[in-house]
Amino acid sequence: MKTKLSKRLLDKPYLIWSVLFIIVPLIMVIYYSFTDSAGNFTLKYIEAIPNYASVFLLSVLYGIGATAICLLLGYPFALLLTKVKASSQRVMVLLVMLPMWTNFLIRTYSWMTILGDSGIINTALNYLGFDGIKLINTPFAVMLGMVYNFLPFMILPIYSVISKMDSSYFEAARDLGAGRAQVFKKITLPLSAPGILSGIIMVFVPCVSTFYITQKLGGGQIVLIGDVIETQFQSANNYNLGASLSLVLMILILICLGVMNSLGADGNDDGGIIL
Repeated sequence: MKTKLSKRLLDKPYLIWSVLFIIVPLIMVIYYSFTDSAGNFTLKYIEAIPNYASVFLLSVLYGIGATAICLLLGYPFALLLTKVKASSQRVMVLLVMLPMWTNFLIRTYSWMTILGDSGIINTALNYLGFDGIKLINTPFAVMLGMVYNFLPFMILPIYSVISKMDSSYFEAARDLGAGRAQVFKKITLPLSAPGILSGIIMVFVPCVSTFYITQKLGGGQIVLIGDVIETQFQSANNYNLGASLSLVLMILILICLGVMNSLGADGNDDGGIIL
C-alpha cells in the first residue's frame, strides 16, 4: 500500500510542473489569439496571419537550411566519436557539450566580435594586406549562429544511438562479404534513423522560432517569425497578434514533430523519438 502511494506521489511534481508551465501557457496563448484587448471574442488576429506568410516561409527555409548543415556536419562527427577509444570519446563529448555550459546570449554575442567589420577575422585580413569582407548582418552570419548554437543537439542523439548498436550486426555483415560502404548503407544508416530524426527535431524547432540570433548577427536585416512575435510582445504591446502568430508556429512545429515521429515509429527508439 505504501509502495503504491509513494509511486503516485512521485509523479505529482511533474504533473504540477506540466500544468503550470506547459498547459496554462498554452491556454493563455489560445485565449489571447481569439480575443481583443478588451477580452472580447474576435477572429481579426487570426485573419491577419496570412499577412505574415512570407515571414513564416523564410523562417522554415532558414530552419531547413541550418538543420541540413547540422546533419551534414554532425553525423560524420558522431560516427567518428564511436570509432575512437572510450577515453577519447569522453573527452570529445565533453568538448561538444562545453559551449552549452556558456549562456546562449553570450555565445551569440561573441560572434559579433568575431564577424564584425572590426572583428577578429577582418582585423587579421587587414593585417595580411587583404581587404575586409562583410560578414556581420548577413544571411551567412545568421546561418552560422544557428549552426554553432544548435549543432550539439544534432551530434549527441546520433552519437547516443550509434554507440548502442550491437557490434554483431557489423561482424555478420563483414563475414558475408559486405564492404564498408555496404555496411554503412544497409546497417549503420537505417539503425541510426531514430537519432537522426531526434536531432532534426531538436535543431529545426529552435531554428524556426529563434529571434536573438537574427537580431545580433543579422542586424535586423533578416526578420524571422520569432522576431515578429518578440516585437509584438515587447515593443508593440500587441499580445493578441503575438499570441496568434505563436499559435500558428506551435501548430507548424507539432505537425513537424508528428511527421518525424510517424517516420521513425517502426525504428529503434533508443535516443530517438521525443513526442
